[in-house]
Amino acid sequence: MRRLFAMFVFLLSSSISQGADNWPQFRGPLGDGHSDSQKLALTWDGQQNVVWKTPIHDRGWSSPVVWKDQIWLTTATADGHKCYAVCVDRASGRVIHDLHLFDVETPQPIAAMNSYASPTSVIEEGRVYVHFGTYGTACIQTESGEVLWTRRDLNCDHHEGAGSSPMLVDNLLIFNVDGRDVQYVVALDKFTGSTVWKTDRSADFQDVRPDLRKCYGTPIVVESEGQRQLVSVGARGTMAYDIGTGKELWKVTYGGWSIAPRPVYGHGMVYLINAYINPELWAVKLGGAGDITETHIAWKHTKTMPSRPSPLLVDDLLYLISSDGVATCLEATSGKVVWQERISGKFSASPLYARGRVYFFDENSVTTVIESGRHFSKLAVNVMDNEELMATPAVAGDSLYVRTATHLYRIDESQ
Repeated sequence: MRRLFAMFVFLLSSSISQGADNWPQFRGPLGDGHSDSQKLALTWDGQQNVVWKTPIHDRGWSSPVVWKDQIWLTTATADGHKCYAVCVDRASGRVIHDLHLFDVETPQPIAAMNSYASPTSVIEEGRVYVHFGTYGTACIQTESGEVLWTRRDLNCDHHEGAGSSPMLVDNLLIFNVDGRDVQYVVALDKFTGSTVWKTDRSADFQDVRPDLRKCYGTPIVVESEGQRQLVSVGARGTMAYDIGTGKELWKVTYGGWSIAPRPVYGHGMVYLINAYINPELWAVKLGGAGDITETHIAWKHTKTMPSRPSPLLVDDLLYLISSDGVATCLEATSGKVVWQERISGKFSASPLYARGRVYFFDENSVTTVIESGRHFSKLAVNVMDNEELMATPAVAGDSLYVRTATHLYRIDESQ
């Protein structure tokens, strides 16, 4: 069913390439952390299997996105006054474009572990869309580096900094704006940047203090009863919207806030994390309308769930890594624990799947690779140069692209 839906998205969306050679958005072609690579490296360090290593100036936690021979990522000064987009040549690691996009007179304070360039860009043929939350959104022509349009009026009080990434659906650029002051989802015309629809969150924020109204999620697209729906995690509730109009279709409600993990979809269910503190994983059955909290929760898992890394669904198993390094494998249909193991480190990046393997990336650039399946089997532990790693890596072709605090790496398996 999941693979049929992947083909459905391919046929209906001109914006997202399903080719293994591109990595167009946060967590890849389908936004689920899957790569088709059959030659992704198993082992590496700071030198072994490193094809090139390119310094990236200033500070940013956005993931790389890849289209053909270009890699794009964003960065910003540590004080938040200047925002940039950087393009790197895929073959050589040479910087092609280094664009100063926005000046920010009075940046809001951010959390120590965040940056002013944390949302991941989204790319397609000829255009890349970069997003800095309240500080601005821009569409850039990839070959020339020309800025085609910008928006700087979609503002909110992030409080801890921006985190939500944009996505492309048909001719729409869609992202969440969930601050302490305003909470909505917006769809822009990707050609002009004009607003097509804007829908306020329907969560009940009455008597909820502002700090508990913010969120950092990235939407996904699912199919339910022949209809594509946009599923968007917010504070106090997750809502599904009609993609063309922004009309709310259904929601589930909870008490969580500041949620960062991107949901995944399969087996007729959406698997979502519903809180930053004491996070729970909920499996929500599709097919309902209105508030379905009491009728469509198939199961919940309430212990050792991630605050920041997103879930990974491979066939009938869910893989999760908590922020303090507990790896859990669950049955996707029942929520039953298959295995649970502690992996050394702290985790913010989301796991990847390729070649029958699951890759977990910790915040000190240590990557633990396990064999996917019902038995925990550690295949490799790869230690780089102890650089801070918060951004989820990308895969394009058979190369792994890892962004650390100071560099972008291309890692290939030895020939």
